Amino acid sequence: MKISHISKKQIRLGEEVSVKDIREGVAKMLKADFPDIDGVHYISIAELNRYRKNYLAAMIIEERGALAAIDRDVMDAIKNNSILSENIQEVASTELSFGQRLADKVASFGGSWTFILSFTIFIAVWIVTNVWILTTDKFDPYPFILLNLMLSFIAAFQAPIIMMSQNRQEQKDREQSLQDYKVNLKAELEIKLLSEKVDHLIIHQNKKLLEIQQVQVDYLEDLMKELQKMKGEKSK
Repeated sequence: MKISHISKKQIRLGEEVSVKDIREGVAKMLKADFPDIDGVHYISIAELNRYRKNYLAAMIIEERGALAAIDRDVMDAIKNNSILSENIQEVASTELSFGQRLADKVASFGGSWTFILSFTIFIAVWIVTNVWILTTDKFDPYPFILLNLMLSFIAAFQAPIIMMSQNRQEQKDREQSLQDYKVNLKAELEIKLLSEKVDHLIIHQNKKLLEIQQVQVDYLEDLMKELQKMKGEKSK
């Protein structure tokens, strides 16, 4: 079994990685931490993956100059193997103030058929009462100035409340888009890491196949030598 140059411990069979097979960027990062490391040394696949993650973070820093908050969250999630996706509905509801919750309820009720039908019935009852029922003592005769004042009052308050609720929905959509971006970015980086692992497995498998073929060739050479030896003895 191979010995890891980093931890100085034995590496389980099949998990050893030769330093000469590591990509140049990751190998430079290893060389910076362990100046004496060389192509003849080995490290484990877990240690290699740790350096790959650090290498990805370094690439993002180099490309953008500094890690943004989003990228930092993604890299922390990769290093800690945590899940980025959150329930935006639950997060948003826990952070709402009383005024925002009230605005959402008013906007929800104002945009429903319940409000439309009930308000239509109210207006119809108001008109019928002031036109036909109260013929002498009408509290709001035609053209229904008091009713118009009430409608204007309701419209003046309902419009900003609905706009407040729409702003809340836009904020919720932005948070959802941000979470989607984080998840997509993490998936892209994880796919890169998975590709590296697959490359390692393929290289390791090819080495094993070549070793098996070399052993088979050695067996064939030994058999050929034995056959030639037997032929030589028969000819004598």
